[in-house]
Amino acid sequence: MTELFKPYSLGDAKLANRIVMAPMTRSRAPDDVADERTTLYYAQRATAGLIVSEGTPISREGQGHLFNPGIYTDAQVRGWKLTTDSVHAIGGKIFAQFWHVGRVSHTTIQPGGAAPRSASSRVAQGAVAFGYDEDGEPGFLPASEPMPLSTEEVERVVQDFVTAAANAVAAGFDGIEIHAANGYLFEQFLNPLVNDRTDRYSASAENRLRFTLEVVDAIVTKIGASKVGIRISPYGQLFDMPHYPDILKTYEALSAELGQRGIAYIHIMDQTNFSMAPKDAHASEERTLELLRRIKVASGKTSIILAGGMTLDRAKNLVGDGLIDLAAFGQPFISNPDLVRRLEQSLPLATPDRDTYYGGGLNGYADYPPFAPQ
Repeated sequence: MTELFKPYSLGDAKLANRIVMAPMTRSRAPDDVADERTTLYYAQRATAGLIVSEGTPISREGQGHLFNPGIYTDAQVRGWKLTTDSVHAIGGKIFAQFWHVGRVSHTTIQPGGAAPRSASSRVAQGAVAFGYDEDGEPGFLPASEPMPLSTEEVERVVQDFVTAAANAVAAGFDGIEIHAANGYLFEQFLNPLVNDRTDRYSASAENRLRFTLEVVDAIVTKIGASKVGIRISPYGQLFDMPHYPDILKTYEALSAELGQRGIAYIHIMDQTNFSMAPKDAHASEERTLELLRRIKVASGKTSIILAGGMTLDRAKNLVGDGLIDLAAFGQPFISNPDLVRRLEQSLPLATPDRDTYYGGGLNGYADYPPFAPQ
């Protein structure tokens, strides 16, 4: 049996296998609270070694997409508890992904109709949020002009993450994942072509890591390093995130700091299959492999998860070569709740319906059946 299907220790969590269900926005929470449908969806997929939840906003300010279950109210904590209890009853483990979108939001979903808060004053050109249009109907809208967080407000946001961490533990999550990928708040600090600050969180090589490490340290102090993971996307260009010359050095330095802190894992989102990535597939894969090698060395014993364009063969090879410890699958889990079994037994995979990815009811969400022979 390949290492992929053997148990694995991730921090304090004992995983049944090395397959991770990657976080995916599904927009099925009309009141921003996880409900019975959420529970059914995750419980169906609990044979994954680890589930990372959809992005769960740590505050109303951190929200950029309607109908996502948050983690900042008592009702949201109770809603998620039903899900985590059900996942645990089946033998699964689940981490909550913490989300603050920063500038990728819209005034209609911000407290009091305020401007989205960011590291930067720069508008996310071409980026969209899911808010309310002029008729009060939900829909995709251009991201609003942001307002930079003051130095004091940055400190308040750090505490918002700490509160969310305590809430996640109360909700029964096995740990949390900081969403520092995909052009959201953390990348708005990390990217020197977006970060236009002049305070101690400015774009210098040292300062632009500061916010991320302060959040990590504060959460580690609250719940312990073994319950903390982080997601990064070094070469991603989602939501108007330009490449810059020292990307690799930036993430090597960040990974070294994270490794010293002994967090559970670093989750890398490989976005080389997106249209804005280099067209040379071989060059893109080589760049990804070099990134994995450098981060693996820099982070020491910290576990590495890779997501993005994952296949069974790629997962086997990367785990076998020691470049990653766990392989994350996203879209295949949408239509294959029993994905682990299908991969292990070489069973055919069902194709997900893209038209039902976001919003709606059970259709395209919790109605995909497990494999059954014809």
